[in-house]
Amino acid sequence: MASTSVSRVVQASPERVWQLVGGFHALPDWLPYIPQSTPREGGRVRRLRNSDGGTIVERMVEFNDQERHYSYAIVEAPFPVSGYLATLRVYAVRGEEGAAEVVWSGRFTPEGASEAEVVDLFTGIFSDGLDALDEAVAR
Repeated sequence: MASTSVSRVVQASPERVWQLVGGFHALPDWLPYIPQSTPREGGRVRRLRNSDGGTIVERMVEFNDQERHYSYAIVEAPFPVSGYLATLRVYAVRGEEGAAEVVWSGRFTPEGASEAEVVDLFTGIFSDGLDALDEAVAR
């Protein structure tokens, strides 16, 4: 099993950041390459459409509003992995009221690609996503 984790400090309170990212179907609000999220199964599954028109289906595995994190598994996607489980967390930054640390991490088993290729793929996705979040918070 492989894993990766990316973190970023953004200049907004943890509450404000969580308000933006904490909704399981909120990706289109801050992630430009996911313009659509369609809820399924009472909202526990999201069918995402990416900017290329591709589809990704993800299932919420855990959600904790008070601790500001959720985890999800990929059900269907064009990625060369199985057993994908990722978590998005928002932390307070000690001593900085107007800052939050956001950590996006995932673990998965590569299939049809090397571990390094798949780690690079998801590290890039998480990093680009957190860059987009930083921009969205600044607006």
